[in-house]
Amino acid sequence: MESPQALVVLSGGQDSTTCLFWAMREFGSAQVVALSFDYRQRHRIELECAAAITHQAQIPHQVLSIDTFAALGNNSLTSEMAVATELNPQTGLPNTFVPGRNLIFLTFAAAYAYPRQIHHLVTGVSQADYSGYPDCREASLRSLEETLRLGMDYPLTIHTPLLHLSKREAVLLAQELGILPLLASTHTCYEGRRPPCGECPACRIRARGFAEAGIADPLLNL
Repeated sequence: MESPQALVVLSGGQDSTTCLFWAMREFGSAQVVALSFDYRQRHRIELECAAAITHQAQIPHQVLSIDTFAALGNNSLTSEMAVATELNPQTGLPNTFVPGRNLIFLTFAAAYAYPRQIHHLVTGVSQADYSGYPDCREASLRSLEETLRLGMDYPLTIHTPLLHLSKREAVLLAQELGILPLLASTHTCYEGRRPPCGECPACRIRARGFAEAGIADPLLNL
């Protein structure tokens, strides 16, 4: 069997789902696999969403367990700490920031890709309309890409289709890909609620994107 070309880091959220279908368009659906991470996140329901989405898309899906984030603590996504709506005055970041999360996810994804001869990683990070996370910045991702290439002596490319898109533009891309109805199966809410809480930072960012695109969020019609 021919090795897949692309591995999508799939959270089960709106952005990574859009990137999954972007990869299917760019590489061909038979050439794409998806990888999710169970890091004991507060909103673990997203893993069920990722499984449902890949089932509908008929894409192979693997979940890897990483429980060290919870041990490190000091963020609201892997502890009982309340999700704050304001930024931390010391760091300028929301308390939903899990230090190193995207860097570690992509490193594990690269290690997963290596023995399977996959040369393309796809991730849904965005620096144009994000929550302030430094590991969503282009400089961070390009540096990591080079580090992974050198560290594994392996040609690897990290694709970031949403990197310079606003949430409005990401919604329009999903529309272009014909997957708006499927976004009802995605999960964004940091509180892990379905229907979403509508108050956490992730819910607000998602709502603003759909509002600015002039499109109703299919998740809210469940």
